[in-house]
Amino acid sequence: MNIGNKIKELRKQRGITQEQLADSIGISFQAVSKWETNIALPDITLAPVLANFFGVSMDELFDFNLNEMECAVERITAEAYQYRESNPTESRRILEEGLKEYPENDILLNNLLYVLNYSEKPDETITIASKLVGKTCHNEVKYDALRFLAYAYKAKGDIESAKAAIEQIPEIYFTKLTEIAFLLSGDAKREAAEKQKWISFENLLQMMEKIAEHYEESGDNAKAIEEIKRAMALIPILGNDCFDMYTNFFNKQISRLKGK
Repeated sequence: MNIGNKIKELRKQRGITQEQLADSIGISFQAVSKWETNIALPDITLAPVLANFFGVSMDELFDFNLNEMECAVERITAEAYQYRESNPTESRRILEEGLKEYPENDILLNNLLYVLNYSEKPDETITIASKLVGKTCHNEVKYDALRFLAYAYKAKGDIESAKAAIEQIPEIYFTKLTEIAFLLSGDAKREAAEKQKWISFENLLQMMEKIAEHYEESGDNAKAIEEIKRAMALIPILGNDCFDMYTNFFNKQISRLKGK
């Protein structure tokens, strides 16, 4: 794609150094040097910044169609997603192959966080998540990375750093789906409300389980069982087979707590 050569050509036309270019767009001059020697590629999020700085189109800058690149990244993540739960090793391989073609791509790195084992190798997750937090222009990627960062720090026993990471995520009291349900009508209203209903219900069950977990940690198994039973009572009301796994999980929790 000769991206590095193009950047070098445009930089020299402007009569500026690598350091001046780096300072202007907020990166290190080492990154610019790597681009120009074709050791690494600029992140996709820097494309508009670079194009604007040099006064060229993004297609001209990168000598390829950015939409094609985004579609390629989407195909890679879709393929990797199929194996995320069943075969995380394969999912990771697919994403890492994608990163060879599109180095430092935020979307690929974000998906990679889902198949890393932050419990066994927290430092690996911390390295990638920290990188994303520092450089991504996408809030959803940044907040997701902060979440993984917090889990990884907790796995290391560094609760203060975990808390500091999670505190950077803003508290949001509404979602796009809820707003669509309120604003629109017809099928769009129903579909948004239906999706949000199941998301909210699953979140409710999870929070009730966490309350039970707190009671157990406090030594009050009776209250823990009571909270779990309340959660179980809600499942048949909604009548969705998808939540059978929660019923099975809660039954096991109750049996375990009664056995203590």
